[in-house]
Amino acid sequence: MYQKKLETDIRCPLEYGLEIFGEKWNSRIICVLAAKKVLRYSEIRREMGNITDAVLASTIKNLISNGIIQRKSYDEIPPRVEYSLSDKGKSVVPILRSICKWAGIFYKEDSGNKMVHCQKCDYGA
Repeated sequence: MYQKKLETDIRCPLEYGLEIFGEKWNSRIICVLAAKKVLRYSEIRREMGNITDAVLASTIKNLISNGIIQRKSYDEIPPRVEYSLSDKGKSVVPILRSICKWAGIFYKEDSGNKMVHCQKCDYGA
């Protein structure tokens, strides 16, 4: 099993926040679950598009260990596992929406390009 050579050195709350939702796929998974409420792994995979299974599985595992996502397994055949946002995960959604809104304003201003919105984070909300 992989172990980090150095422990994470978090010195302020902002660093903690960025570690939780600043990774490339974390915020996208959070937004997908915020929009869809409850999804199975294959449904998350379909919503994410161009993410590998290894990266998706690792990202979901990290979000679960950080208390952002809840995993619920059902004692059925075939086995069924569903993922949803925890209360802690839901509390991140307004922050991500604010970042999305800010980026939508300033990305166009800075580059002259139009950003395609993912429609997952309710940009206009």
